[in-house]
Amino acid sequence: MTQSHRDRSAIARDAIQLPIHTRILDTHDKMESGINSPAQAGLHHLTHHFNQPKSKPKVSPSKTLRNKPREGGGPMTAATTRTPKLALALLLALIPASLHAQTKIFFANDYGAKPDSTTVNTAAIQRAIDAAAATNGTITLKPGTYLTGSLFLKSNVTLDLPEGVTLIGSQKLKDYPMLPTRIAGIEMTWPAALINTRDQHNITITGKGTIDGDGPIWWKSYWDLRATYEPKGLRWASDYDARRPRLILLQNSEDIHLGGGITLKRSGFWTVQILYSHDIIIDGVIIRNNEGGKGPSTDGIDIDSSRKVLVAHADIDVNDDALCLKAGRDSDGLRVNRATEDIVIRDSIIRHGAAAITIGSETSGGFRNIEAYNITALSGVPSGVLFKSAHTRGGFAQNIRIHDLDLQGVAIPIHITMNWNPTYSYATLPAGIDPKTVPPYYITLTTPVTPPEKGLPHFSDVHLWNIKATGAKQAFNVAAYPNATLDNFKIDHLNIEAATAGTIANAKNWTMTDNTIKTADNSKVTFTNSAAEANSKDVPYGEPK
Repeated sequence: MTQSHRDRSAIARDAIQLPIHTRILDTHDKMESGINSPAQAGLHHLTHHFNQPKSKPKVSPSKTLRNKPREGGGPMTAATTRTPKLALALLLALIPASLHAQTKIFFANDYGAKPDSTTVNTAAIQRAIDAAAATNGTITLKPGTYLTGSLFLKSNVTLDLPEGVTLIGSQKLKDYPMLPTRIAGIEMTWPAALINTRDQHNITITGKGTIDGDGPIWWKSYWDLRATYEPKGLRWASDYDARRPRLILLQNSEDIHLGGGITLKRSGFWTVQILYSHDIIIDGVIIRNNEGGKGPSTDGIDIDSSRKVLVAHADIDVNDDALCLKAGRDSDGLRVNRATEDIVIRDSIIRHGAAAITIGSETSGGFRNIEAYNITALSGVPSGVLFKSAHTRGGFAQNIRIHDLDLQGVAIPIHITMNWNPTYSYATLPAGIDPKTVPPYYITLTTPVTPPEKGLPHFSDVHLWNIKATGAKQAFNVAAYPNATLDNFKIDHLNIEAATAGTIANAKNWTMTDNTIKTADNSKVTFTNSAAEANSKDVPYGEPK
């Protein structure tokens, strides 16, 4: 009896939800063991992380932690296997695709798509998507470059973009319909992304092809608008009024796989936004947003009020946050109140971007159970671990585990600011502007958080370890507030070479052990209780100097 694509996906989700009492195969041995796809490797990693007790991992100063099996693991025998359903699910997941029912292939070319770079193919490709959805099929295209506006994937389909195929986004805003979403922490209407999954499930986006947002035209529109806004005291409104399409949006969706070596480039705005979604695997993406210019706010992967997300094997070159966790902004984010939780980010490289790993600045809904490891950041990255928020954001971060980072020429390995980018973070209507004449989201953005204490972010129970940094300028740049301190941080097995040690302000119950901080000026880390102040020299990454 053969199984459908949908059946196999349901079995995989069942496996993720079951408790584990068996030894699971290590993904580093996947070729030898028969794990041949990112989805199968992701299944292993999600089950390993999301079902184990949320205790802090043991640290070995002499070994890098990489996908170690659970304690007590061993051969899968009758004595150790307490979940036969899981074992069966994993066995079925390893059955070669040739033994399953043949998936029907739908070439968009048969529906009128033309690879000539000038014909707008939106309707033709969407017809192929709709046809494939009726049979759980795969949409693909013949080699060439296809101009298109927003496309909307449907449940139970695969979009396969083989090498030699490029989808390039239209330069006309009318080709991206205005739809409800969340942008930079605020729920509002905004242009659809180039590729969208909205309220869908069981979708794969794969292949070694390219999705190109043709960003420079959108980047210029942003800088032109901002040049007129800043003198008016409207810097904070620029990101919301300059409507720029995202490249990929996963919204209110589940069981989505993105990867397989696909290239994502020149996004008009954020590259991949995972919004209000769960059970997402991104494994094997190349993101290039610094081609043809420096794209403002061209984040790599933003995980936004979502849960059970795995990101692995990402190669990122962007002009803002690279791997970023978000959870809403200010009064609107506190109203929505949805956390980002149960996240694993691993085995990636950041060539340019704001940080190796970022939490914030949209922190209102909070974060819990986050693990990031085996990440390399090169000298085009100014911060290693970057936590950022503001005194109007609120929210929390708990049980954050970041380890095994290799920071090469990164200026500030540990960077925490709870008063980030004030001209953007604190929105007020300039004098003389009638509130009745502005867009509704201006009112949302300028609605104060009350009482003010509710706007203070609270970060606690953070463990940072096995971080190596060379060529740093300042080992630590950390500050919060005396009435909203950074609590219960454990920092160990750091090996940092820096010009100076730096400062840690507003910290409570920190433990720092087995760290080697070598500084050119022989300074030591200074602890202080002074209030956080905005540093005029601390220009956010991607901003004009």
